[in-house]
Amino acid sequence: MIYQRISKMLLLGLLVLPLASCSDDNNVVNNDKLNGDSQFGKANDVFEASEWYPGGELGTDEGMSYSAETPATTNQGLSNSFNKGEDFFEHLYTITEAPRKGLGPAWVRSSCIHCHPNYGHGKFQNQYQADQFGNGYLLVIYHPTAGTTADGKDYKANSYITEVTGMPQTKAMTPFSAPVDEKQINIQWNEVTAMPSGLAMKFPKDGETFALQYPEVTIPQSAFNTNPKPANYEVRLESTIGIYGTGLLDAIDQDDMKKVYQDEAKYGVELNPAMWDKTANDWASTAWYKLADGTKMVKKFTYAMTRASLQDGPGANAIWNITNVTRSDRHYLYTTPAWAKYQSEDPEVISYIKKHGADESSVLHPYYADTDEGIKERVNEILSCNNAPKDGKENAFEKYLLKGAPYNGEEEMSNKDYYDFMVWHRGLAVPAARNLDNAQVQEGKKLFTQWGCATCHKPSWKTGSDNYWVDNAIKAYAKSIGQDPNTMLPKYPNQTIYPYTDLVQHRLFMANDIRTGWCRTTPLWGRGLSSMLTGRSDRLHDCRARNVVEAIMWHCYDKRSDAYKSALNFYNATKEERDAVVAFINAI
Repeated sequence: MIYQRISKMLLLGLLVLPLASCSDDNNVVNNDKLNGDSQFGKANDVFEASEWYPGGELGTDEGMSYSAETPATTNQGLSNSFNKGEDFFEHLYTITEAPRKGLGPAWVRSSCIHCHPNYGHGKFQNQYQADQFGNGYLLVIYHPTAGTTADGKDYKANSYITEVTGMPQTKAMTPFSAPVDEKQINIQWNEVTAMPSGLAMKFPKDGETFALQYPEVTIPQSAFNTNPKPANYEVRLESTIGIYGTGLLDAIDQDDMKKVYQDEAKYGVELNPAMWDKTANDWASTAWYKLADGTKMVKKFTYAMTRASLQDGPGANAIWNITNVTRSDRHYLYTTPAWAKYQSEDPEVISYIKKHGADESSVLHPYYADTDEGIKERVNEILSCNNAPKDGKENAFEKYLLKGAPYNGEEEMSNKDYYDFMVWHRGLAVPAARNLDNAQVQEGKKLFTQWGCATCHKPSWKTGSDNYWVDNAIKAYAKSIGQDPNTMLPKYPNQTIYPYTDLVQHRLFMANDIRTGWCRTTPLWGRGLSSMLTGRSDRLHDCRARNVVEAIMWHCYDKRSDAYKSALNFYNATKEERDAVVAFINAI
């Protein structure tokens, strides 16, 4: 594989890095298990023994890696599928070359690892380039206020524009033009000169300064190759998060999530009304996500809380819509009618297909017809086919792309390949905690708890029975080999895990904030290894924080922030106390 896991022997040479000031935000990367210290896995006055294993016994890797498989994966005999699934994550997709074929007709990235460098968080960028390794940014293009589109459709405030896909695409196969011309995307990083909270940008106890920055993104109308073009829109950036441990989060029972919401509501925490009905003290109707088979589950994934089950969530969905690679349960494209219309009206597109699409071996043959008008209609019909077939009726995707030449009924991604990918995705381990016997780290945990940080960054959860939901593609593969689909993925029942998230959305009221202002608390587990494993320590949803200190100070940027009081404690602390909290966050 391209990206080998860091060997334990190599790591021994990295374990002597000293603690540094919080302004430098160096990571404490010592791991007692690796250097032979007998304190690894043992309880002390501050940490329980189980806290060395943030993913529980079934979900923790004792090395320092984001790419290792969980013990559950190994124990269930799924290592071969895990390794095959890893291959789909680590390599480029192409238009025609198996086994990673089917890229396009438009796409966000040509591989998963482009956005998740070395399996971690996306990296700070000052230019949007889809082919740039480490660019984990997704464009968020939305209407800041309610209005009506050029074709007469009403939209609500904060809703995504409909002219391009929810995760906008900046790449397309010849002869199509990408929905968004990335050369016209401008990212400007602005330095904060004063915080609305009135706090000076230096710590009062010792005068150490800190800096804050945030991105401002603009895309002119001319960049949109759609008809109609969007109006009344703003742009934000959202970066990918680390993907390790998502199978463990999937195993958290929604009834336990409900208890956390009820507890926070009881203590006066303002909760997103899209998730929580304050009057009923129960889930809001919009908190439920409808899965492919009609099953309803409470949303828990993504910053915006848009997905419920992992098998219909970040990975299962992304392997389709990031690449536009279809499979048996996704017989439709990730496209929009506005883009399809624009392409069908482009004479250069029609001319190119007329010249190169007649040959049945050409990937353009599905778009070919005997006349220019026929090609125009075919292009519009296929590229606008963004819904699944209904009532057993064949849609344009099935008629032309799947069943017609040159595909002749062959799926772009087989059920077996997709199954292997989901074994890998659900089977990624959380790296073991480090330095929990260190006095500075222990002091950091005490302060983190005393200051109220653990309210939102809830330390631990107990997983449920982990009776995960299974999608139709895996069910079909299980049936083909005579297996029970409910036993074919890594399972994590009854595990005590330490992700440090309450799985609740909160508001920080930052400059150029996330789309709705509401953002799910990001898990902290394993993030202290980011600098070593990915080369950067960027934090928060758009990588605006270059280190832990900046991330914390964004929490008290505005007095309205849900975390203002907790972050204010950090602001008013001594340098020794701040360094201790940073060391703790980097250790868990």
